[in-house]
Amino acid sequence: MLGAAAFSSSAYAEGDYQALQNEVQMLRQELAELRALVKQQSAAQEEVKSLRQEVKTTSRAQAEAANADTVAHIAGYAAVGLTDRSQNGSSAFNAASFNPIFHVLYKDIALAEAELEVSAAPDGTTETKLEYASIDLFLNDNTTLVAGKFLSPLGYFRQNLHPAWINKFPSIAPGFGEGQAAPASEVGLGVRGGYPFGEGKKLKYALFVGNGPELEVEDGEIHGIESDGYTRDVDRRKVFGGRIGLVPLPRLELGISAAGGGIGLSAEPDRSYRVLGTDVGYQWKRLDLRAEYISQRVGDLAASAAPQGGTWKAWYGQASYKLLPTKWEGVVRYGKYISPRTDQRQEQWALGVNYLWGPNVMAKLGYEFNQGLAGEDTDANRWLLQFAYGF
Repeated sequence: MLGAAAFSSSAYAEGDYQALQNEVQMLRQELAELRALVKQQSAAQEEVKSLRQEVKTTSRAQAEAANADTVAHIAGYAAVGLTDRSQNGSSAFNAASFNPIFHVLYKDIALAEAELEVSAAPDGTTETKLEYASIDLFLNDNTTLVAGKFLSPLGYFRQNLHPAWINKFPSIAPGFGEGQAAPASEVGLGVRGGYPFGEGKKLKYALFVGNGPELEVEDGEIHGIESDGYTRDVDRRKVFGGRIGLVPLPRLELGISAAGGGIGLSAEPDRSYRVLGTDVGYQWKRLDLRAEYISQRVGDLAASAAPQGGTWKAWYGQASYKLLPTKWEGVVRYGKYISPRTDQRQEQWALGVNYLWGPNVMAKLGYEFNQGLAGEDTDANRWLLQFAYGF
């Protein structure tokens, strides 16, 4: 009986020991899980702490930006192009340009802005040109004073549509290039702005006074009117002018431009200079319609090295249509340029198709049917390919 009791006590001790081991194992497992949980919570706390610091830093940066007196911004565009003249077989990648645009805003008082054009020349060198550089003073909600070099407000294309990523076609319409019928830039003072009236209606204006353009003279003849924006005034007579635009409907704009003053050569009396233009633009759903006329007239001067003046005039009409929901866009354009020099005159029909990866990234393919003086580039049909990116 004593042996049985001893055996029973031993069995109980062994069972109790096993239960104790199981309990210890469970406690160890719970402790490991607890430690892992603590580590996770610590990591989470560190992550939260880091996130709080990041939010704090971002908030501070936003507050500093919101309270900053001066804010800088950069925009611009780049373009690369290929031209292939089908009649003479010449083909070249003849365009590579980068145009950064800088804006520096001081509160809601003033804006300094400038555009540089950096491009590759045919001989492989790099050309740099200042497209414009001005200080704009915001006098009120309807009026801005502009001082410096600015794009000519005469006409619509030059000041609004000429950048490669905005222009619907790889080339510029005949007569709207530099030294032709449309003024490009001016150096002087200007005021611009607009007054809304009624629902969706607006009156726009842009007025200026500047040094004016200069004459390009060769062999006793005027070859063109250069309006690159000069800081000199060789004829000592300013040019006054501007554009008035009317928006009678939300997507319709009508404009008229005019300017007058003097133009001439150094050490010669000035002669009369006149500009007249009109433009219209209309957008309806996927359709964009535009047309513009511009002319520059230079008076005669018998005592000049180039006595005979003349009129340089050009016009174009253009329609583009976006083939939604695809990324394709079709373009057709007609243009004509009339110059006192017959070798510069040109009439053109142009067809194009664009592919848009985005509203500011595109490839443009076009073909021009050109008619000009036989043997001149103005008479050669050509293929055009352009890649453009605006940022």
